[in-house]
Amino acid sequence: MRQTTQDWLVNAALRLLVGLALALPYRARVALTGWLTAHVVAPVAGYNRRSRANLALVFPEMAGSERARIARAAADNAGRTLIEIFSGAEFIERVKGARVSGPGMAAVEAARAAGRPVIVVSGHFGNYDVVRAWFAGRGIAAGGLYKPLSNPRFNALYVERITAVNGPLFERGRAGLAQMVAHLRKGGILCLLFDQRINTAEPLDFLGQPALTAFSAAELALRYGADLIPAYGIRDANGTGYELATEAPIPHEGARAMMEALTASLEARVRAHPEQYFWIHRRWKA
Repeated sequence: MRQTTQDWLVNAALRLLVGLALALPYRARVALTGWLTAHVVAPVAGYNRRSRANLALVFPEMAGSERARIARAAADNAGRTLIEIFSGAEFIERVKGARVSGPGMAAVEAARAAGRPVIVVSGHFGNYDVVRAWFAGRGIAAGGLYKPLSNPRFNALYVERITAVNGPLFERGRAGLAQMVAHLRKGGILCLLFDQRINTAEPLDFLGQPALTAFSAAELALRYGADLIPAYGIRDANGTGYELATEAPIPHEGARAMMEALTASLEARVRAHPEQYFWIHRRWKA
């Protein structure tokens, strides 16, 4: 992969910021990174503007002041999520104490006892890696799919850190897909996020607007007999605690119907906690 001077400079700056944050006590580093993301990074990078535009699209009746508040809170949540994931063992230790709600984890245990694979599905909401960290805290391997960052130098640190939470990890692409399928065939657990825009995907209604949505999570579940279980790491009011909210497995009724059910599940969580969704994504771009 071609590397530029800009890649080098951005990598150096990001590694410096991450290193300084990790030198702080856990609660302080999470709070500081969230504040810097909301009040420095997001305004400069245009993330707040994009978030407000997305909020105006799906909540046209919402007051502009409320959109601005949610955009800032969402940026704060995104910063907290990043440094938490980079905190490795400390993050896993925090997640061990998370309150677990819903029937999802009982369904995971039943599938594991029967030797069936499990696909735990979430969205870019709350801290989406709470799920993998929760499994790690119990000594359970949970694979994941990731998309490499555009900066190859910082991507090396990113992959190292997300792998430290739990694994194995599979890079998006043909080789990663083959490894992921082998993992499922062995009865493994796979954690996926399904709410990124894929240009070749089909539109499904999400928060009242068509959003291009890949059917891969449902297709994998159908092909390999995996339970498809929604789960969400919802951030507590204190900013560093979580609830692991889980739901019953999605019935195997066809890929489209299953993805519509997953989308409706995420939609309900976003409506309940709009400040925890990653509004900076171009989710509804045509």
